Amino acid sequence: MSITLSDQDQLTLRIAAWGAVSLMSAAGAAGSAHKAATNGSIALTSATGLVGHILAKAPKGVRYGKTVAELADQVLPALTASITLLKQHAPDEAGNFRRTVTVAIDAAVQSQAGEPSPTMTDMARKITEALDAA
Repeated sequence: MSITLSDQDQLTLRIAAWGAVSLMSAAGAAGSAHKAATNGSIALTSATGLVGHILAKAPKGVRYGKTVAELADQVLPALTASITLLKQHAPDEAGNFRRTVTVAIDAAVQSQAGEPSPTMTDMARKITEALDAA
């Protein structure tokens, strides 16, 4: 059975996942924001299933704002909304999405030399809480 999500639903998933990588990159700015973004992006584009097809490309034309707070205001609710809509339309893919975003977070954290900073650890916690809020 083929599951099709609306363009808006797909955009929500892209904003959530790619935005989570952007949040981790911003939180890792003291180390290597570029490595965090690169490793997180590789994790997203390595996803499989419906989620993999949707996350294969980053959202285009989305304005996240000028601060990390503005970015978080969009991304954290989108993470919760993504899990909720996947549970409704493609229940098997909800776990896939959560695992994919979690792997991207872990990849971003591991891109840093040594232990992750408290800032990255806290951002990862916020992202995980948003995923679990659905």
